[in-house]
Amino acid sequence: MAVAAVTTKPLHKPLQKKPLPAGRPREWYVSHNRRLKAMRLAIALLDTGVYHPSSADNDTIRTTAERIGIHPPSDTTCRMVRALIRYGR
Repeated sequence: MAVAAVTTKPLHKPLQKKPLPAGRPREWYVSHNRRLKAMRLAIALLDTGVYHPSSADNDTIRTTAERIGIHPPSDTTCRMVRALIRYGR
């Protein structure tokens, strides 16, 4: 009878964060971080079974943000999340 070996090593090495490039206008950093947050939220919503933008109202998105441990998104970020879900299908 075969026995599966248990490994404690992770399968993948975690990604190293790189500093953002210096010298850009502040608006670039704000929009960059907003896009990253929207992508994280869209992925979390898709993982929980929210596949249609109409199912992702602002309260659902903000509850998901609280559940995954990020600050509540603004209305603009919520619109971005719905757009990502819409175009990701």
